[in-house]
Amino acid sequence: MNSVFVYCEITEEGRVADVSLELLSKGRKLADELNTKLEAIAIGCDIKEIGDEIFPYGVDHIHIADDKKLFPYSTLPHASIVIKLFKEQKPEIALFGATSVGRDLAPRIASALRCGLTADCTSLEIGSHEDAKAGKTYSQLLYQIRPAFGGNIIATIINPETRPQMATVREGVMKKEIADITYKGEISKLDVSKYVKDEDFIVEVVERHIEAQKVNIKGAQIIVSGGYGVGCKENFKLLYDFAEAIGAEVGATRAAVDAGFAPHERQIGQTGVTVRPKLYIACGISGAVQHRAGMDESSKIISINSDPNAPLNVIADYVIVGDIADVLPKMLTYYRKNSK
Repeated sequence: MNSVFVYCEITEEGRVADVSLELLSKGRKLADELNTKLEAIAIGCDIKEIGDEIFPYGVDHIHIADDKKLFPYSTLPHASIVIKLFKEQKPEIALFGATSVGRDLAPRIASALRCGLTADCTSLEIGSHEDAKAGKTYSQLLYQIRPAFGGNIIATIINPETRPQMATVREGVMKKEIADITYKGEISKLDVSKYVKDEDFIVEVVERHIEAQKVNIKGAQIIVSGGYGVGCKENFKLLYDFAEAIGAEVGATRAAVDAGFAPHERQIGQTGVTVRPKLYIACGISGAVQHRAGMDESSKIISINSDPNAPLNVIADYVIVGDIADVLPKMLTYYRKNSK
């Protein structure tokens, strides 16, 4: 059984992206289940000390391609390096973050290696499959699990014949967990000249502008989130006022974002961000599976909804049946009264 590979995306600060660390945590568990190694590939400039950052996640082997021409990210050289390395190492599983980089790179790798790729997975598991028609039984396959048909079903996708089994995963879906703070693996420094061609650098980055992230909803400990049931953009002001008073961030469902109630950077769910706050206050949210996929691991959930049968109420710790226009002002009044 060959190894589990994780592509480690490098941020502007020269650190490994959170989504890559999350995938290393999951990769370690998959590798243990398959009784194989966890390997990582990192491509960039001045990343020689990257091992100190990722070895604690249980990485057995790091392949580093370090060259000033490899930063910032450019499709062709990164693709050439990963494709050739995968042809050499023949990994069983390859995982990428579902970021702008991962979504650009992973399909090129899959196309070049003639293997399958499942995008935006919400879960990864090891299992078996029986093909009754072909009379074949496959074991230790990667179950690539993701919502499908608009979130109406959860699909389990497998690649029984081709390798590597490839998947992309969005940030926040997997938990970031250090395996052993003292863990030390091996490092291989790739000779970049043997993995890239001159024509891979035909595209030159002349100038770059990067806008700083305005909203850090993923790291918020308390989130007040609104759905289409809030009614209008003006009613969302109640959520902002309440969130400001209790030190929370404001989130929204896709329906609320599509209706113009809130900006996209506040969208939580399958097509937004995944959050795990200590307290999640859901206002006017019905609880579609797409939204629940992004917040159902919150420590405590309070659902405020005029519909007592809203699906979200099933997973909520506390349910308040009523109109948010009545409930939120009362909650704010009592909060201010009791916090003096």
